[in-house]
Amino acid sequence: MTRIFPPFDPKDTAPRDNGKRERRGRRLRIGKRGVPIRVLVPNFFTLLGLCAGLTAIRMAIEGRYDIALALVVLAALLDGVDGRVARLLKASSRFGAELDSLADFVNFGVAPAIVVFTWALVPHRSLGWIVVLVFALCSALRLARFNAALDDDRPKWQSAYFEGVPAPAAAILVLLPLYLDGLGLTVVKSIWGLIMLYTLAIAFLMVSRIPTFSGKLWGERVSRDYVLPVFVLAVLFVALLVTYPYLTLTASSLIYLAAIPWSVRRFQRRETAEKAAGGHEGEGRARARDGAGASAMAGAPAPEETGEAANGAQARGPHDTGAH
Repeated sequence: MTRIFPPFDPKDTAPRDNGKRERRGRRLRIGKRGVPIRVLVPNFFTLLGLCAGLTAIRMAIEGRYDIALALVVLAALLDGVDGRVARLLKASSRFGAELDSLADFVNFGVAPAIVVFTWALVPHRSLGWIVVLVFALCSALRLARFNAALDDDRPKWQSAYFEGVPAPAAAILVLLPLYLDGLGLTVVKSIWGLIMLYTLAIAFLMVSRIPTFSGKLWGERVSRDYVLPVFVLAVLFVALLVTYPYLTLTASSLIYLAAIPWSVRRFQRRETAEKAAGGHEGEGRARARDGAGASAMAGAPAPEETGEAANGAQARGPHDTGAH
């Protein structure tokens, strides 16, 4: 009997060209009893974030930019939650991964572009639209590159870095002119050329290969001594974000931008150290092989010496040993 709806998360066991199964292919086996609720929980967060992004577009069209900004920030927070919830519940699925990518494009590519365009670039029509269009396209390309790189084998220390600015961070950064306007710097809105250049710069950072901190390794474990400070800082950040949203978002954006050169230097130092360690290890192995070869050659007589010794022994005879 044909089903009205296709089954949730169909199995995909097709091997890749290199003979390895897809890394995201370690999927949950859905039996005949149905799908566990815990598998659906991360998707609820993703759909809530998608609703927030779509509603932000509507608020921008209506000119209610304060609510639009709040919804984009909410979508970014929900995007950081759904993946961690999926890992904690062991509920990762291919369906969830694809849904998350589509939601990220809408929330952090389309919604911020519409907000910026309707806020400051509508009078410039086609030129302003091209700028925000480039931003949205760079967001799509950045997400596609991220998904394609999931199967790449990278050292664990590189997990602490992203290639380029991630889409959620770029969405928060590109709205910096609106934060400044909310702080009373209304002159920012009239500098439309600077807004366009800033938007293009953030778009470039998304598709660039500049290493930026990801914070993934920081979130694995927290020392017992820092558990309470982490709680205090998290509550403090949320309180500041709710009480002083424009000031908190402005400060967070500027700190993030200032940290990019630092992350580049840290990444380069670590990469240089890893290469030097690999080079020393290779030299050590080569020396070990050379030493083993030299020892073997020193312990074995040369072919010419072996032949001369045999001929001499035959010439002297069996009783002529050379000892007098």
